[in-house]
Amino acid sequence: MASWASNGAPLAFMPTTLFILNNQGDQLELERGIQSGRAGEKRTRKMFQPNNQISDHTKSLSIQDSTALMQVDEKETSLVMKDGMQNGGFAQAESIIYYTKKLQDDLQMMGMKIKQHEDNIKLLKSQRNKLDDSILDLQVILGKYHTSTASKIENEDHSHCKSEEETTKKILQREKSAAGILWQLKTRHGTQAAHLTLTKDVLGIVAMLGKVEDDNLSRLLSEYLGVDTMLSIVCKTYEGVKALETYDNEGCIKKSSGLHGLGASIGRTLEGRFQVICLDNLRPYAGEFVPDDPQRRLDLLKPRLPNGECPPGFLGYAVNMIHVDSTSLFCVTASGHGLRETLFYNLFFRLQIYKTRADMVPALPCISDGAISLDGGMIRSTGVFSLGNREDVDVRFPKLSVTSSLPETYLDSERQINELKWKKEKMQEDMKREQALLDNAKFNFDRKKQDFLKFLADSSSYATQHQFQAAAQSRVTSR
Repeated sequence: MASWASNGAPLAFMPTTLFILNNQGDQLELERGIQSGRAGEKRTRKMFQPNNQISDHTKSLSIQDSTALMQVDEKETSLVMKDGMQNGGFAQAESIIYYTKKLQDDLQMMGMKIKQHEDNIKLLKSQRNKLDDSILDLQVILGKYHTSTASKIENEDHSHCKSEEETTKKILQREKSAAGILWQLKTRHGTQAAHLTLTKDVLGIVAMLGKVEDDNLSRLLSEYLGVDTMLSIVCKTYEGVKALETYDNEGCIKKSSGLHGLGASIGRTLEGRFQVICLDNLRPYAGEFVPDDPQRRLDLLKPRLPNGECPPGFLGYAVNMIHVDSTSLFCVTASGHGLRETLFYNLFFRLQIYKTRADMVPALPCISDGAISLDGGMIRSTGVFSLGNREDVDVRFPKLSVTSSLPETYLDSERQINELKWKKEKMQEDMKREQALLDNAKFNFDRKKQDFLKFLADSSSYATQHQFQAAAQSRVTSR
């Protein structure tokens, strides 16, 4: 039966022999110990046959010596120790033989576990390499598309760029807000900011994670959410939330760490509260998606009046009117969800969009999560109406670009890349867990091996000692 040592070398187990291959030092050490142990075992068997006459004095010595010998597993040896004290030296000899075999079996099982973890890591590495190759192939396809369409994009309308720049400008103007400080970091350090402990789990600001088709709809949706929500920081996990703000033992904010420390380092003191949204803690949409829709819009049932007809003037649901970047449609969270079914579904739920205020009135019976109209009407929730003049929220969703309508093959390739990257991240986590288990198994194997060597040495010394005692007793008896 083969197993493995802590350094990865194979072990070959025989009934009373243990060899460590490819490691001469350990091999010689174990062989010497085993040879000594086997010799002691033979002497022990010979000495403690039932017909041997051993004096009470010799038996008491064997019991005293056994306390120094049986140190391998205190819980399991306690019963054997008691038996040894009751039955004399013969039981003690049997316990030596029993624990020699037991330690060999334990080492064999540990070696098998090490081999299993090593095989698992090898398999995971092979699968990860295949994922890397697939991702590279798809990236080459996307690169060819960008090369062929670069000249066309240069001639397109760049109004969407101005819209994004305007939103970015409005965020940066709020110098002492969390969003302003975070966006300042991104502006100064670019992609490097994504690798910082503080920001590596941050996806962005709500206002920059979606786009809409026209300015009027952008203004209405931004007003509905409010400026605080539009400036909310979005994190993937709660670990990212904790990194943004830390506390001392008394629960006070540490001004030298997190976003507070970052703001102080660039001369901007963070003031007031700020909202952070954790995607992993949101309850995602659990229904179906619109079939064959590259934007993965939610397949929500249209509202129905008591007569079964759809209310006139109904345009759709706000959650489906947000254009989500293709890189954020899939596998954003650990469970594989995208931004539409997590972030935007929890922001808008089933908020309905109508053409006019007049269209919303007959639709009141089927409005559950609020509604807005293109002429400024707003219903927050059932029975809650927002009246008066519009509030001009300057931080808005950017306008959707004409060139954002990418071909389906491009979107499909990008979706596959996101899914493969998500699988790769999961595989990396599995590899870390397997490596931790392997390290622990090797540590336990080394410790058990040392116990085994010590046990063999002690048992050999024990048998030799009793052989001398028996010889001395024999000489005394013959006189």
